[in-house]
Amino acid sequence: MIERIWSGRSPLWLLLWPLSLLYGASTTLIRLSYQRGWRKSWRATLPVVVVGNLTAGGNGKTPVVIWLVEALQQRGLRAGVVSRGYGGKAEQYPLLVTGQTATEQAGDEPVLIAQRTGAPVAVAPKRRLAIEALLKQGPLDVIITDDGLQHYALQRDREIVVVDGVRRFGNGWWLPAGPMRERASRLGQVDAIVVNGGEAQPGEIAMQLKLGLATHLLTGETRPVDRLDPVIAMAGIGHPPRFFTTLKQLGITPVAEVAFADHHAYSQDELARLTSDGQPLLMTEKDAVKCRHFAQPNWWYLPVDAHLQGAAVTPLLDDIEQLCRSGQART
Repeated sequence: MIERIWSGRSPLWLLLWPLSLLYGASTTLIRLSYQRGWRKSWRATLPVVVVGNLTAGGNGKTPVVIWLVEALQQRGLRAGVVSRGYGGKAEQYPLLVTGQTATEQAGDEPVLIAQRTGAPVAVAPKRRLAIEALLKQGPLDVIITDDGLQHYALQRDREIVVVDGVRRFGNGWWLPAGPMRERASRLGQVDAIVVNGGEAQPGEIAMQLKLGLATHLLTGETRPVDRLDPVIAMAGIGHPPRFFTTLKQLGITPVAEVAFADHHAYSQDELARLTSDGQPLLMTEKDAVKCRHFAQPNWWYLPVDAHLQGAAVTPLLDDIEQLCRSGQART
């Protein structure tokens, strides 16, 4: 239903339109208050690159964060990652995250980033506290923020926005009548626009999410996903249909497709009931980080990697590297 409303296919968005005006006025006032200096923002002692989005729901932001961290690591740069830690509730903040940190504390995305990149990761509602915690652990060249485009209390040097190339901006209205956190005109002020799927427009960077081998949650065994067919597919991400569609593009038609809310807290019994007689249960890598400690022998996940294409990719990385090198010179 929410997809129909946000896409404009349902007239119900008109009923929510007054609330959208209130949301838009509030977010605009918040941003203006920082721009005009009515509220104080904080600048870190090293460059900050924000990877965020303008819309609610999954756009592929976290794979872009992983791609960017790994690309900078290949250039000899030390990147740290900070996040709000959605879906987690730590006893105290800031929380330093490793690949073994419980997702109940840190949230699924920070743990996934730590596992995939080995980079230092910290979460806190106030990202300044997360950055300060990372800097106490050792030297870094750049901070990457996973989300936080609208967190104007933190000054940033570069902004990268990830857009769902298929859904784009729906009906174009602010939440809750539409999917927008900020209006699409905000794109004119960012440094790079990465488009996940669909067709990239002039000036945008095209991105595709490419699946790896199916990986067993308990043993780490890998095999081509078509060797698991037939499967029960599940996804608790921002936009589960993208995962199911990708499977079908690979020639995999799941026996059932089960969608959960983003950042859903799973239980062993809940997932065990989805299959019978050892039938493979196939999930996303983001789901797997929350399920590994109670995984069953028939549970598998599919890792994804972001592949960015186009002439603008190298200049983007060159620009961030130069930003980091100049920051090293200052310190």
